[in-house]
Amino acid sequence: MVDPGDTHEETALNEAWEEAGLKGRLIGEALGTFEYEKWNHDLVVAVYLMEVTEEYDDYEEAHFRDRTWWSLTEAATKLAKHPVLPLLEDARARLEKTHRRT
Repeated sequence: MVDPGDTHEETALNEAWEEAGLKGRLIGEALGTFEYEKWNHDLVVAVYLMEVTEEYDDYEEAHFRDRTWWSLTEAATKLAKHPVLPLLEDARARLEKTHRRT
């Protein structure tokens, strides 16, 4: 949920910190969105690509969330039936474009 006064980008960075203990910077605009139902509401989630610069073991939701790193190929397999799946290819393309510039 985007708190009043926050941007979608600030919210994405805050969620990465709260849910996974990650800090970093967003790479470009949102990759896109997907929808799902939670708390009897239809929610729209904006998905961003983030370069992780810091990783912490102690974070707000560490007691009930596990952080796991997967390759994009592994993530695609695990998310085969998830509505975010089409955005993984966009993430791959953006990463390749970003790496070509460096």
